[in-house]
Amino acid sequence: MPSTIQYPRTVVNPKYCPVCNDLQEFKPVPDPSARQDGSCWADPKAATGKSASSKHKFVIDYSRPASDGVFDGADFEKFLHDRIKVEGKAGQLGDNVKITRDGNTKITVTSNIPFSKRYLKYLTKKFLKKNTLRDWIRVVASSKDVYQLRFYNIARDGEEEEEE
Repeated sequence: MPSTIQYPRTVVNPKYCPVCNDLQEFKPVPDPSARQDGSCWADPKAATGKSASSKHKFVIDYSRPASDGVFDGADFEKFLHDRIKVEGKAGQLGDNVKITRDGNTKITVTSNIPFSKRYLKYLTKKFLKKNTLRDWIRVVASSKDVYQLRFYNIARDGEEEEEE
């Protein structure tokens, strides 16, 4: 009698996953009870062993306006601390989000939860508008995880108007 190879049980499930209620229509999926760690088959990160929370680190470089004495880094740090929302609540960062100021040039925001770089740009622009600096300073992405505050090039625009 030939030996039989036993494969893990698969279930053709046209409904919902019993663990996470994710819809996976007409795909053979592994039986959720066959997983030793109890994680759902629909979670690809659980299968690879990577943690679901990744660390995000963003830097806001405000050295140019600060060198001219227009921008206050401590005030900006307090603004971010009061306005960043974690789980729908502003000002309660806990251990999930950390804000550190490096001298008078940079603010670093480190997050253990999903965090958008775009959200930091939004808050920075809101701070500039509140302090009536939005007409002179812009927020520019200088690399993947760094924003810089720069002055608009007003002198060059003025020269073009004089020539016309």
